[in-house]
Amino acid sequence: MLAATAFNVPSKEPILTTPTENPPSKNTAQISLDNTEALIKKGEYLVTIAGCGDCHTPKIMGKQGPEPDPNHWLGGHPASMKLPKVNKGELSSWVLFNMTNTAAVGPWGVSFSGNISSDESGIGKWTEEQFFTAMREGKYKGLKTARPLLPPMPWPNYIQMSDQDLRAIFAYLKSTKPVKNVVPEPITPDKL
Repeated sequence: MLAATAFNVPSKEPILTTPTENPPSKNTAQISLDNTEALIKKGEYLVTIAGCGDCHTPKIMGKQGPEPDPNHWLGGHPASMKLPKVNKGELSSWVLFNMTNTAAVGPWGVSFSGNISSDESGIGKWTEEQFFTAMREGKYKGLKTARPLLPPMPWPNYIQMSDQDLRAIFAYLKSTKPVKNVVPEPITPDKL
């Protein structure tokens, strides 16, 4: 393949040099790595603007109030964290969140934000297909026969998200620091 190289010379039109037989090219592996890094970066951006860490990351108290705990980024509701007794009388008028914003109580009972870090207790073993199923069909662990994802997970907001955007989010989540944390199962209203 022949290629020509153009140079911009001040106050003159670009000039062409003689064609070269082997133009410089990027290594295929480097292109793939660049594409993967760009995909992960886009995923990080989408996770940030969608506020995924608002619910999927426990909070610690900082100088300005609650802040995401960087040691548990996207690790979901801490398995060791116990919830106080719930006043069931309030559930007809309110949805309540715990202090770390990782548990929500409402008419459905108690739901806990999932671990979406790259750990096996999170989405470490998930396939891209499972991720798409969770985000587009609202299925727990992305399994078509599983229970629905519970509020406040806003999965219906993501149904129209492009495959490319979902792939980017998934690539970013799979690249995160693994947080080992098996999130508790939801609590049904009759068990409150």
